[in-house]
Amino acid sequence: MADFVAVPGRQEKVAFGISLMLGAYLLFSFIDVGAKWLGALGLPAAQLAFMRYAPHFVVSSIIIIRSHEISSLRSSYAPVLAFRGSLLMISTILNFFAVRYLPLTLTSTILFSAPLMTCMLSQPMLAEKVGLFRWTAVLFGFVGVIIAIRPFDESFHWAALLSLGGAFCFALYALLTRKYAGRVSTDVMQFYSGAVGTFCLLPFAFIYWENPASIKDWAIMVSLGIFGWAGHQLLTQAHRFAATSILMPFGYSFILFLTIWSYLIFDHLPDRWTLIGGSIVVVSGLFIWFRETRILPNR
Repeated sequence: MADFVAVPGRQEKVAFGISLMLGAYLLFSFIDVGAKWLGALGLPAAQLAFMRYAPHFVVSSIIIIRSHEISSLRSSYAPVLAFRGSLLMISTILNFFAVRYLPLTLTSTILFSAPLMTCMLSQPMLAEKVGLFRWTAVLFGFVGVIIAIRPFDESFHWAALLSLGGAFCFALYALLTRKYAGRVSTDVMQFYSGAVGTFCLLPFAFIYWENPASIKDWAIMVSLGIFGWAGHQLLTQAHRFAATSILMPFGYSFILFLTIWSYLIFDHLPDRWTLIGGSIVVVSGLFIWFRETRILPNR
């Protein structure tokens, strides 16, 4: 999933910013598709998660060195940035386990409950006011998640709980990003995200490492980190050309992209319950976004 960024020097080129946003989520969708493909071949989730962060860490390190921001890494914010990186890492691991067993359409629907959780947690963590309408939207959205995963149905799979855990970790990660975005540069945040994931997962990747069977599978595995870094770069640039309030709804293109890949690659289409639940989650998220743009007065 995506990072929340604060980028100086914004230029208002809304259409271009939206295009970059869509490109970012297209790249993020490739990560989930690649993880599901390689997971189906039996490659360990810890290894795949490591490969999601190792190239990211290498590229981020080069950028930090070239921008002469090494001294910024030793700031007083280092512990919280490391904790933020660990939340993203845990979210990735849980998601990579979940996509082994669940359709991509379901995991993406559950993952997009994260903005609802972010809204719910913003009051106790950031002291942001959450009005009655937004609380209603949060509860409505979680009804959508319950409809999608059907916890009391015979088709329920325990991996849905992993996906929910991943969404919760990502919500906490997003809140910390929102809190420190104006105090810490994006490059430093990116560095810590890559470093924590790389060094924490390295021992597990070493122990459980399995070589892919073909050059194509090697390329897919390496691309996990490349797509992750490139997606964040596009996302960063998107915020230079359009306001976050404009870009946010286009994040739901992620669900559309994964629906397309799920059908084309895995021959799977979402069932009616996933469609209904996903639609409710999206509507709830868009309502919260609509409230946060202050088009309507808060109550």
